[in-house]
Amino acid sequence: MSGADTGNTDSQGTQHWPVEIRHRQAKKLLEIEFDDGRTFTYPAELLRVESPSAEVQGHGPGQKTLVPGRRHVGIMNIEPVGHYAIRLQFDDLHDTGIYSWRYLYELGLNQDRVWADYLAALARQGLSRDPGKAPAHAHHDHGGGCGHKH
Repeated sequence: MSGADTGNTDSQGTQHWPVEIRHRQAKKLLEIEFDDGRTFTYPAELLRVESPSAEVQGHGPGQKTLVPGRRHVGIMNIEPVGHYAIRLQFDDLHDTGIYSWRYLYELGLNQDRVWADYLAALARQGLSRDPGKAPAHAHHDHGGGCGHKH
């Protein structure tokens, strides 16, 4: 993160706090305005495929799962988690990611690079953003990721 440290940091490392969160359901967007004046607009698809859940991120370095076929995913519900995060429930029923303000701020700052990396990874594996277009041999979905309950 750039900018001066305001000293307003909690145990999750949050330095920037949201002042307004807008769910643009019809456009499948989440818009967050932070206290430093920055506003980020996140497509639901990006939030879903970059979910901070263990199901997507894995339990350690190099374990991230590439999530194809989510072009049309939407957000059904936004639930606060303490004062430091939100939990998003997507219409594909994924709901285990806890999106801290720090994670959302950094994702907003790096959105273009993260999105380009995601598209490149899909292309490398011959996968698609469209549901049902992924070749069966390229992505193995075992129903629960690593087998742990998250």
